[in-house]
Amino acid sequence: MIMASERHTTDMARNKAARLLKRHGSASSLMSGSDFGGRYKPPGSIISTVSFMDEPRESRIEPPISFEPTYQLGPDKSFPVAAIQNVMQDVMESRLGNQKYEPEFCKETTKIISEDVKSRVKLMKLGRYKIICLVHIGQLKDQGIHVSSRCLWDAESDTSSSFEYRNSSLFAVATVFGIYHE
Repeated sequence: MIMASERHTTDMARNKAARLLKRHGSASSLMSGSDFGGRYKPPGSIISTVSFMDEPRESRIEPPISFEPTYQLGPDKSFPVAAIQNVMQDVMESRLGNQKYEPEFCKETTKIISEDVKSRVKLMKLGRYKIICLVHIGQLKDQGIHVSSRCLWDAESDTSSSFEYRNSSLFAVATVFGIYHE
């Protein structure tokens, strides 16, 4: 049995929540079973959950910006294969130097070289080319290796550039793919 003071506290909480919801949302969570035509009657007392925004947003989700089509079907300039090979050579020689092969070191260095090459190629501002950089590092132990890839692309605008590095302990192969995005 609900006492008068508990009912008064419940009514005050319900009124406060209703005022907040008027400002920030919907009051449907405060309605009782009779507000829905009497069909819904929750067991026991009514418990409502009030959710609202702490601060009102000034701007709602804006529609995406649409750009006019350029009808440009090919790149303005060709992919600079030689310049990208120079970037890969510089990064790999500075990172690997006379380093001995250690699996954990090579695992981390592969990621670092890949990100470094990719960021330096992006600094060349190649326009609509998407840049993908793959780096393989392995141990030299009288074995041979052949790194290859297959891609479905436009032979006139898409291309790749590779560089191979070796020292007495390890080998590294870096490949940068330039995919033209219309």
